[in-house]
Amino acid sequence: MKPKVLLRIAAVVMFLHVVGHTIGAATWKQTNEPAKQEVIKRMVEQKFPFMGTVRSMAEYYDGYGYSSTIALLLAVTLLWILSGLAERNAVVAAKILLPVSLFLLLLGIDEIIFFFPLAAGMSLLGALLGGLSLLTLRKQEAR
Repeated sequence: MKPKVLLRIAAVVMFLHVVGHTIGAATWKQTNEPAKQEVIKRMVEQKFPFMGTVRSMAEYYDGYGYSSTIALLLAVTLLWILSGLAERNAVVAAKILLPVSLFLLLLGIDEIIFFFPLAAGMSLLGALLGGLSLLTLRKQEAR
């Protein structure tokens, strides 16, 4: 399969990841489970000074969620741009695709360890598609 198609598929997979992540990040405080409600209540209510500001753990958790959404959107954007660049300038596309694919691989590993299989699977699939595109681009360079 051509790198353009592989990278577009990767971009769509990662966009779906962004959508799921954003929904999860926006609704993490909504639960009917009493034990979770108690933890969330304590995360929201307790504030403490840290590095010049006073925040709750819930605010930090929200911030990490927003940061992750922004990082995932950057990955989607780069994958889409690279899909078009791959046909016009394979050398440059390959140089940019290597760190993007490594980012997705490391993200997938992080998600296996700290989150859940669906998120990890999406990131690892994005990394695999990026890696396959990279190999194809490198073969084109060698010709």
